[in-house]
Amino acid sequence: MSRHSEHLTAFLAGLRFEDLPQPVVARTEDLFLDWLGSLLAGRSQPPIPLFSGYARRMGPGTGRCENLVDGGTTSPYFAALVNGAASHVVEQDDLHNSSVLHPATVVFPAALALAQDQERNGQALITAAVAGYEAGIRIGEFLGRSHYRVFHTTGTVGTLAAAVAAGKLLGLDQNGFTHLLGSAGTQASGLWEFLRDAADSKQLHTGKAAADGVLAACLTAEGLTGARDILEGDQGLAAGLSRDADPAFLDDRLGERWALAETSFKFHASCRHTHPAADALLDLMTRERLMAEDIVSVTARVHQAALDVLGRVETPRTIHQAKFSMGTVLALIALHGRAGLGEFHHIPLDNPAVAAFRDKVGMILDAEVDGAYPARWLGRITVETTDGRRLQGAIDEPKGDPGNTLSRAELETKFRHLAAFGQVDATRADDLIARVWRLGANGPVRFQAYQQDRERQDG
Repeated sequence: MSRHSEHLTAFLAGLRFEDLPQPVVARTEDLFLDWLGSLLAGRSQPPIPLFSGYARRMGPGTGRCENLVDGGTTSPYFAALVNGAASHVVEQDDLHNSSVLHPATVVFPAALALAQDQERNGQALITAAVAGYEAGIRIGEFLGRSHYRVFHTTGTVGTLAAAVAAGKLLGLDQNGFTHLLGSAGTQASGLWEFLRDAADSKQLHTGKAAADGVLAACLTAEGLTGARDILEGDQGLAAGLSRDADPAFLDDRLGERWALAETSFKFHASCRHTHPAADALLDLMTRERLMAEDIVSVTARVHQAALDVLGRVETPRTIHQAKFSMGTVLALIALHGRAGLGEFHHIPLDNPAVAAFRDKVGMILDAEVDGAYPARWLGRITVETTDGRRLQGAIDEPKGDPGNTLSRAELETKFRHLAAFGQVDATRADDLIARVWRLGANGPVRFQAYQQDRERQDG
């Protein structure tokens, strides 16, 4: 094992709740609430009922771990699988910019499942989640830009991040974390090809990453060994899945730089690559007092990864695919002033106004934007108007980024909206908010109480 990987495993083994600065603890609570809201909003959305049904057929019918989708309980593996899939489907879960990783949707399902299974408290859950974020983000940065072009980082790196969170709750030592990463890394998978077909693979990626992280942790705790140099070895992750891996990221300022605090919240209910242009268009239209009918064309000037991901979708065939369509997102912004769950789910894909505006939108590679990525996600657009003007729009930090973050009041508003979309009543939503804000004070790690909601919905 290289010194960089060794430093990382030593840090993970030694991390304690007492080591966490209070802002990191509070930020973890913020991220957990945001994740829980995404899960509740997604629990009835296709294809999540397939995951929940599979868990009921294949897993135990009862257990210590909450299946937050259907209100039941099950084993850690199946709880992580279902909760991980559900929290990624409405595209409202967090993103870390420079690693291009959605940490919450893989880390929290694994951490919550093991915390409940091991009957641990809120502080143990927070510590495990921080470990998962810190490891996952650095491994994502280590694998570099080339990895993301073909591989969905949240599926690949997410497997290791989930495993670290689970392993922390099982009390692994440094040697254990070494083997854990080996067993998680050899399972890492997730390819972007699904976007061409509007397939459901994205939820399979996150569900499997969370569940396979639990699998790796539990087997490691029982004595299973894994490759000791899975990250940097000649036939390890970097060798197979990257062309620009940089090991220095693996132990970058461990214990000083809290990468978790760099994570962004999603404001729009769409792929994060659309957000910079969406915010730039909204800002420009507000500043210039433009209406959608005043616009002849919009050119989004983007980084290469946006072209790689969003360029696969021309005319979206599903709601989820529409969230990866720059034209659709900018059409919703121009026509309705937002691209939220309501707009995506209540405006038909073939809506004439949306389709007409979508045809006005194009993307081109911009050297400035591409040079700043992935550390910074710049928004740059050019708009041509019906009166012949050529206007430029620019934002440097999309809404939700650390420098333009959501306050707790905004996070609570977002959570209530997501919970309502998932048919959770307002009183219950407020109770869940209060529970999450108490996590760092050793609050409970049980969040169930949806069985009545599910019975009303089914009945």
